[in-house]
Amino acid sequence: MTAPLRPAFSEGQVLAAADLAATVEHARAAAARHARALHDWGIADGLGLRTESRTDPATGARFVEVSAAAGLAVDGTGREIVVPAPVVLSEAEFTEVNGADQPTAEPYPVFLIAVDRPQTGTGAVSCGSASAPTRVAESFQIRFGRLGDERLVEEQQPSPVGAPPAEPPVVWWVLLGYVRWTDGHFTAVASTARGVSVRYAGVRADTVAARSGTLSLRTRTAVQEGQPALVLSGEDPPSLVYGLYQGSGAISPLMTVAANGNLTIAGSFSGRISAGSVLVASGTATDGTLLPLPAGVAPQEVADGRVALHVYLTPRVPPSPTGLWSPIEATVDGERRVRCRIRSYDPIAAPGEVVDESGAVDYLVLATVAAAGGAQ
Repeated sequence: MTAPLRPAFSEGQVLAAADLAATVEHARAAAARHARALHDWGIADGLGLRTESRTDPATGARFVEVSAAAGLAVDGTGREIVVPAPVVLSEAEFTEVNGADQPTAEPYPVFLIAVDRPQTGTGAVSCGSASAPTRVAESFQIRFGRLGDERLVEEQQPSPVGAPPAEPPVVWWVLLGYVRWTDGHFTAVASTARGVSVRYAGVRADTVAARSGTLSLRTRTAVQEGQPALVLSGEDPPSLVYGLYQGSGAISPLMTVAANGNLTIAGSFSGRISAGSVLVASGTATDGTLLPLPAGVAPQEVADGRVALHVYLTPRVPPSPTGLWSPIEATVDGERRVRCRIRSYDPIAAPGEVVDESGAVDYLVLATVAAAGGAQ
């Protein structure tokens, strides 16, 4: 493939139709290369499948009228596909493709493709020549697929780096979504089926720079209350904030990283224990109680030896008029279950009474992991 050719003109040159066409095609090819190299293809705006409830006058059955919203997509060849107004999906066209299928609850794919439609010119033409197209409408067509045709989307191969946008009969399938079909009518729409979802346009970049000094990432094109956002601010003081949008459009912080590295969180913190660190749990437990693990330690980490436990027990002094008591047992078994027995003696009783009973302990559980490179 040759390098891109840019038309050049000189004074007195006679311009042929091919010269003018080359001027247009150079710009189109440059735009297509930009779209392919710096963006991922897919839906850029709109084009969602929408439903309106309807009633079949003959049977009284409820169904939905499905339409594709106006919008813009960029296919994998870098060509823009513009749908200027909502389009109602044709039940007759669906029947032509899938009408012979047995009834099924499986959703059928709906595709958008680019189509060129030559427009007949109305200007002056040379003597003896027929009226020729002077415009090409860069139009579109919505097509229904058969069950499983959504795989065509994943199997499409990108164009060569220097290729212009696709021209007919080349077809690039853009998935708009799926429709369900029951008793001669559409009944529902979906955006995902059989592991293939609607694809949206993206950006390929190693650097994203904000001109205002603040860079925001959110999960929806519009600000919606309760949706998450990540904001990197270069203002004084700089910060990184993760939070949820409020109704006013402001962000309620859930996690903030300050310029000095301080981390502030609104909820609790949990995670895997890191090498060289120690986690602690303490409290009071009675005989037979299972001691808890420190927060962030999983039982499996203890079982497979990644985390070592150190348990310290101190028997609690029970209330006694005489104060004559002694611990018989204050231990913890392999399941972290406390065994505590207390023996008390009452010398006033006749004869002197010895009583063994369940006791309580104060516990301290330390969970440790050897530092990286430490002794094994």
